[in-house]
Amino acid sequence: MEWLLGLAGSAAIAGLAYARKSLSLSGLLAAVLLGTTMYALGSAVWYGSLIAFFVSSTLWSKWKRQAKKQAESGYEKSGRRDAGQVLANGGLGLLLCAADWAWPHPLWLYAFLGVMASVTADTWATEIGGSSRKPPRSIKTGRQVAPGTSGGVSGLGLGASLAGGLFIGAVAGALSLAVSLESEEAAPLRLIAYIGIAGLGGLVGSLADSWIGATWQQMYRCRVCGREIEQPRHCEKPAERIRGRAGWNNDAVNFASSLVGGLFAALLAMVFSLV
Repeated sequence: MEWLLGLAGSAAIAGLAYARKSLSLSGLLAAVLLGTTMYALGSAVWYGSLIAFFVSSTLWSKWKRQAKKQAESGYEKSGRRDAGQVLANGGLGLLLCAADWAWPHPLWLYAFLGVMASVTADTWATEIGGSSRKPPRSIKTGRQVAPGTSGGVSGLGLGASLAGGLFIGAVAGALSLAVSLESEEAAPLRLIAYIGIAGLGGLVGSLADSWIGATWQQMYRCRVCGREIEQPRHCEKPAERIRGRAGWNNDAVNFASSLVGGLFAALLAMVFSLV
């Protein structure tokens, strides 16, 4: 029954996103597989956190779309999310969910919250920070860079990162309270722990994404317009590779930064004796 319910819910949500051109066909299939499996193996906290990330990120991607169009033209991937993006953002979370199903332990959930907070924080920072009136600065050099440059951060983007992580923590905490059998005294402490750890884990993961993007991600320069971009073609011409390590595309950066956020959240949970 859990598999059927997960399939129905995931297919409905992903199908709507596909209809609104937020997911490609491969992204639709990956999202349904991811959501169905997480619903069957996890609890409302796991599945609800995943849905909260997906829905909020989809909505923010539509916000001020025209204003962000110039910056997005240099991204490796924008618009409709494909299977690679779906798995880069949710694949590690699914592995943690499966680990908790096989070997139950509270630490898995805290790591999961860090992962989901990281991908949410990064997406919110990109979508909201991309409309900043002030140009971003490179997290590596501190110099001003063009909007959309990998590794660029802004005050608005950092605020959005923190808000995204806090949002995931609040959703997970609310769902935990709804299904928890804890005493009334312990429940508020759990809510505070989820919000705080997800907020910090998301911010750290988002900063890791910017740092990796500024150092390891493959970057190119358009031979026509001269822009620094993430994609190997621009202005309908092959672009010149200028830096980065082979294989480190946008999906690899997202996966690695979510791992950092997950590890940081798990470390916080251990430091504060929450597990």
